[in-house]
Amino acid sequence: MDKQQLVEQLTTRLRESAMVARKAGQAAEEEARDGATASEKRENARVSQEYAGLARGQKERAQRAQAELATLETFRPPARLPPKGAVGLGAIVEVEMQDDETNASQGRTFFLAPVGAGIELTGPGGDGFLSVVTPVSPVGRAVMGKRVGDTIEVTVEGEPREWTITFLE
Repeated sequence: MDKQQLVEQLTTRLRESAMVARKAGQAAEEEARDGATASEKRENARVSQEYAGLARGQKERAQRAQAELATLETFRPPARLPPKGAVGLGAIVEVEMQDDETNASQGRTFFLAPVGAGIELTGPGGDGFLSVVTPVSPVGRAVMGKRVGDTIEVTVEGEPREWTITFLE
C-alpha cells in the first residue's frame, strides 16, 4: 500500500479542517463585532461575548491544524516494515475481533501517524477505509511495539474489546 498517498490524503484533510476553522472564526468575529445594533449589544452583551469566545475557539482549532500540518510535512513513513517487525509510526495495522454474539470476525485497519487522530482515509483505489491513530491515542498506545499475532485490549465506546493483530505493513 502506498503510505505516502495516505500521508497526502491526511494532509489534504487537515488543510480542509484548518480552512473551515479559519472561516468559522472569521464569521464569528464579524458577528461579535457587527451582528447587532449598539442598543442590542448593550441589552444582550452575552451574545457578543459568546461569539467572541467562539471566534477564539475556532482560531485555536485552526492553529492546531496548522501545527499538525507542519508535523506532517516532515513525516516520511517507512515503505515496508521488516518481516516480523513491531508496530511503529507509519505502520498500517489490521486487527480482528471475534464477535461472540454472531460468531463472526470483524476487522479494522489503522494507519499510525504522528497527527490526525480520528480521521478516516480511503484505501488506494477506494478500497476500504483506514482510521488514523496516533501513538498517544488509546489504540495507538495499545498497538505500539506489538507484532502480528499479538492480542491487545482496548476500550471502545466504554466497552473493553480484544483485538488480534492480523497484518502489519
